[in-house]
Amino acid sequence: MESAQRFSLFRYAAPNMFYPLAGRLAPMFAVAAVVLALVGLYMGFFVAPTDAVQGEVYRVIFIHVPAAWMSMFIYLVMALWSGVGVVFNTRLSAMMAQALAPTGAMFCFVALWTGALWGRPTWGAYWVWDARLTSQLLLLFLYFGFMALTAAIEDPRRADRAGAILALVGAVNVPIIYFSVTWWNTLHQGASVSLTKAPSMATTMLWAMLIMALASWAYTIAVVLWRVRGLILERERHTEWVAAELDAAEARA
Repeated sequence: MESAQRFSLFRYAAPNMFYPLAGRLAPMFAVAAVVLALVGLYMGFFVAPTDAVQGEVYRVIFIHVPAAWMSMFIYLVMALWSGVGVVFNTRLSAMMAQALAPTGAMFCFVALWTGALWGRPTWGAYWVWDARLTSQLLLLFLYFGFMALTAAIEDPRRADRAGAILALVGAVNVPIIYFSVTWWNTLHQGASVSLTKAPSMATTMLWAMLIMALASWAYTIAVVLWRVRGLILERERHTEWVAAELDAAEARA
């Protein structure tokens, strides 16, 4: 009984079992991402009221804030998968970490870019060496470093371990980003949404931002699942099940 439960729990850790599951789930999350993004953008740009202090320029938060949240969260998930791969020596864990990195880097870049667009009218400059901005820029370099390192090492096992070490060490930067506005005197405003106090924005603004965050989640899951399927095929290309999968795809075409 115990062995059967263990098999049921860990069966999708095998690439050949996870591959079809990812193929079924990815389209559903993609549809959810499109619907949520349309609703969130409509609420943020057409329903939410104009800010009394910043005017219309504040609406960049409906893209900037979810992107910043996702850039940090994806890195932590990437580090978690890397740690699982190191501890349990699972092939799928390293592939999941590598599938997450490009999407995390994209969100990190979007957060920096939209932050610069927001900063020009509010701070008078596109960029300042603020603690929050600098640590966010370091996060982008960590994403680039992870991708470059894993791509530069030919042996997959060595590449997985080297990338895992970088991901785990770099995870220290995430709490620095989050708490930078508390630990240091910075230009960047504090969190608008907190678990310990009431939100400092109108309800419509809050809902629009949360819906956009859910859209970002759904997008991330869909893209990562599609990307990891490609990585699985590449890493497992010499196995019989991949050959059978490719033959079945050719037959369907």
